[in-house]
Amino acid sequence: MIKGKFPVDKFKELKTPFYYYDLEVLRSTLDKIAEVTANMPFEVHYALKANVNPQVLKVIKNAGLGADCVSGGEVQAALDAGINPRKIVFAGVGKSDEEIELGLDNNIFCFNVESTQELEVINELASAKGKTAQVALRINPNVSAHTHHYITTGLNENKFGINISDLEYVTDLLQKLSNIKLVGIHFHIGSQITDLQPFQGLCVRVNELQDFFERKGITLQHINVGGGLGINYEHPNHFPIPDFESYFKIFREHLSLRPQQTLHFELGRAIVAQCGSLISKVLYIKEGKTKRFAILDAGFTELIRPALYQAYHRIENITSDLPEMSYDVVGPICESSDTFAKDFSLNQTKRGDLIALRSAGAYGEIMASQYNLRKLPKAYTSDDLYK
Repeated sequence: MIKGKFPVDKFKELKTPFYYYDLEVLRSTLDKIAEVTANMPFEVHYALKANVNPQVLKVIKNAGLGADCVSGGEVQAALDAGINPRKIVFAGVGKSDEEIELGLDNNIFCFNVESTQELEVINELASAKGKTAQVALRINPNVSAHTHHYITTGLNENKFGINISDLEYVTDLLQKLSNIKLVGIHFHIGSQITDLQPFQGLCVRVNELQDFFERKGITLQHINVGGGLGINYEHPNHFPIPDFESYFKIFREHLSLRPQQTLHFELGRAIVAQCGSLISKVLYIKEGKTKRFAILDAGFTELIRPALYQAYHRIENITSDLPEMSYDVVGPICESSDTFAKDFSLNQTKRGDLIALRSAGAYGEIMASQYNLRKLPKAYTSDDLYK
């Protein structure tokens, strides 16, 4: 079993569980994005919902990325990280008045609007401040992402976005809203998409919608195709960086941008997932009649994806080179769903061994909870431990 590169001796000095971020992997990921989007009218926004660790955000900000936010708290985190407000987009199906006002007060680039009533509310709040809000219409393209139903967002039955059938009404309404400026259209079809074909289908739908807006005499400056590019959870060591080249190539070849248009992307998991791991310690080995359990000091309070999405994370015993044995890898939470993996092959494991749950840089720390009154764990980076 090939294992990740970890400063194990330093890990042994730290209280587990904790999150660990290899910032060199993150920087290499960002360098690759810059390489494959060079000389293209592309702008990449980082989706903060994946991870808002301050050191991670600092590296992303220094790479020049914008921010995709889905709450006022994320807008504030982007501002606190020093991201230019003119690179901040604010999406979300349920923006509160206070959150909208935060965006208006900081002159963010754009609100991605998901309903007609939201348009009216933003117009009213902007009017009270004597401002004009830039908006993009989040349109539901009815394109299936072929992914887990919890993270599919582009179908007509999802709560997100404005349906294509409502666009005539929405464009007529925009003519009456004097404190709204329509600058673009926005899409997001889902997350953890590894079959790139749905993105090609999205391009076809965007091209059709561009024609619709042009027939209405509406010029769009910006097209935002969201994110959703998946990562390789099975082999994080062999594939630490997603296939950005193929991903961006699809949009370059199949989406018909008009002159002077900018194409925006909102990548989260694809940027940060592979740089992060959850490091845990084995509390007990429990021998059942037909199973062997490795009971860790981390549970779904630190990494909820396996319990919530039945998601796979590669698990490594980073302190054992003994032959492999089969374990159910579980946490200490008082719930049967607190299971990371069943019948998983690990190097022979004993109490006190250190376990790495890989690809936890996205939706790990950010989704941590204090259920069972557990303390939130700390986070460390390679810059911290190698300096």
